[in-house]
Amino acid sequence: MKLGQWISFLCIIIVLVLLWQAHNILLLVFTAVVLSTALNSIVTRFRKSGMRRDRAVMLTLLISFLVITLAVYLIVPPFANQLLKLGALVPQGFTRVVSWLEDLLNNRPAWLENIQLPSAASLIQEAQPVLRAAVPNFFSFFSGSLSVVLQVLLLAILTVMMLANPEAYRRALIQLFPSFYRHRADAILLECETALVSWMGGALISSTVVAVLSALGLWALQIQFVLAQALLAGLLNFIPNLGPTLSMVFPLTVAALDAPWKVIAVIILYVVIQNLESYWLTPTVMANQVSLLPAMTLAAQLVFASLFGFMGLLLALPLAVVAKTLIQEVLIKDILDNWSNEKYREPPTLLEGIEASDSTSSEVVFSASDLPDDLFED
Repeated sequence: MKLGQWISFLCIIIVLVLLWQAHNILLLVFTAVVLSTALNSIVTRFRKSGMRRDRAVMLTLLISFLVITLAVYLIVPPFANQLLKLGALVPQGFTRVVSWLEDLLNNRPAWLENIQLPSAASLIQEAQPVLRAAVPNFFSFFSGSLSVVLQVLLLAILTVMMLANPEAYRRALIQLFPSFYRHRADAILLECETALVSWMGGALISSTVVAVLSALGLWALQIQFVLAQALLAGLLNFIPNLGPTLSMVFPLTVAALDAPWKVIAVIILYVVIQNLESYWLTPTVMANQVSLLPAMTLAAQLVFASLFGFMGLLLALPLAVVAKTLIQEVLIKDILDNWSNEKYREPPTLLEGIEASDSTSSEVVFSASDLPDDLFED
């Protein structure tokens, strides 16, 4: 490599290191991009009716503000109150479940007596550190603090700024690409925007249905804190695979304080809801929209959660949607599909050469060296 190439490579490494050091800010910016993209889709709908963009933006922001205000005054207070009470009941419900397990171990059939099973005391000892670490961290995400308020404020400012003039930010990003690739980069960004809007619309419908079904089922079973648990089920549904499992922990522990049959009923309820969501609702909603393979979704969650923590887990799906679009458009279509190397091409056969020469007589498809050696023999 020449000196200029080494310098360019070193600059790329330095930029990547700096970006990694600021990955928390980049995640915040990406969240603002996702929100502004969602709001811009509403602005676009208003503009199709003939409304000017500035008025469409103001109307969209006004509707968003009203929705957030109603949520804060009508939903957040009872949700937070029930969530705190729910957090206090989780250890009690867990203790009740452990006592049931202990009774089952003590009264197990004779044919199971020779099998060494873990005792209830060991189960409690192993599970307590996990609960102490997981439960406070989970509820601290919803409790709020000064840093969270500042991040939300910064997120709102970035979202509004991007929504006001998205084309300017798009042009600024496109300028980072070589001139011959800028038109293609603009098309790829449009594909990413379409994929994000499609995913967000489908995920919002799916999570709303899950929340409503959970609320109806828990209300029918007379489980406490229906509002908090139904909203948690809807919110955690944005996190596939892991979210539905986490949402089932809280109603199970509360049901364990009432009666054993309610625990079984809650398990059946959530299994039915998740099967309806996974095998009927999501395929129907996402039929003409972006879709991700289940294994790829789980892998993306594990990767982004290990790299960026809890925020990486929350943003795993939109990050995976964008990554899938970039891989499909850049790596596959622009690079791999157009990859050509004469070294790896097989020489054309005689029949292929004749057919090609008949279709395009002005081009020489094969030479005499491509003919069989025995063609001119007597």
